[in-house]
Amino acid sequence: MAEMLTAKDVQGMLQVDRSTVYRMAEAGQLPAIKVGKQWRFPSQQFDDWFQAKMGAGVGSTAVTPPLPTTKVDELNQLLPMQCVQLIQNAFADLLGIMIIVTDIDGSPITEASNPCGLFTAISEQPNAVQRCIQSWHDLAAAIDLTPQFSVSHLGLLCARSMIRVDTELKGMVIAGCIAPSTWPPSAAEVEQMAQAFGVEASRMTPHLQAVYDLNPDQKANVLAFLPRIANIIAHIVDERKSLVERLQTIAQLTQL
Repeated sequence: MAEMLTAKDVQGMLQVDRSTVYRMAEAGQLPAIKVGKQWRFPSQQFDDWFQAKMGAGVGSTAVTPPLPTTKVDELNQLLPMQCVQLIQNAFADLLGIMIIVTDIDGSPITEASNPCGLFTAISEQPNAVQRCIQSWHDLAAAIDLTPQFSVSHLGLLCARSMIRVDTELKGMVIAGCIAPSTWPPSAAEVEQMAQAFGVEASRMTPHLQAVYDLNPDQKANVLAFLPRIANIIAHIVDERKSLVERLQTIAQLTQL
């Protein structure tokens, strides 16, 4: 009697879900027979079918060529944005800071979560936003991959953790709006920052206290959490890419 494969066996070989295997069997797209209420797949026939569909001859020892995939380099195209925004919002509230996700050039991908009053006031000015982006871009250029605080162009502390997709760095999770120990700045320093952002000092002054004042333990907690947040986002990207590849496999198999 010919050896039979189960739906679970076929599912593993095709890397699709069980319901897709059943639909393909019902539609006659797979070599299959029904035993009672269960589908079974003759092993040799399925192997012949699989090799033919994948472009290799029966009994060939050649490695099956990889299915073509669409190369997507932009992080915002790899992420389910609503899901990431909700995760980011939760961590920002938990840590009591502002968090934003950017691409590797420092351009924002998400909306800033839990922004402080000073950042919000500055962000109303288009030129000021570009200055913030430049500050984030500088973070990407830092050599040390371990999160650590540095002073932004706004005079506040920020830190970042890199988002790694496969072997490439694709983006950053940035924490900010944290007051340094010397905060608030002097009137002269406020004037310098205002000039750098292209705004009036009077726009910044009322919001100088609307920042996040963390103690040393809280700051250490932020630095510890940043890589974990970045890893969560990287994991989401990996899962999404895997799903896209499976959908491409299904599309190809059902069209052949």
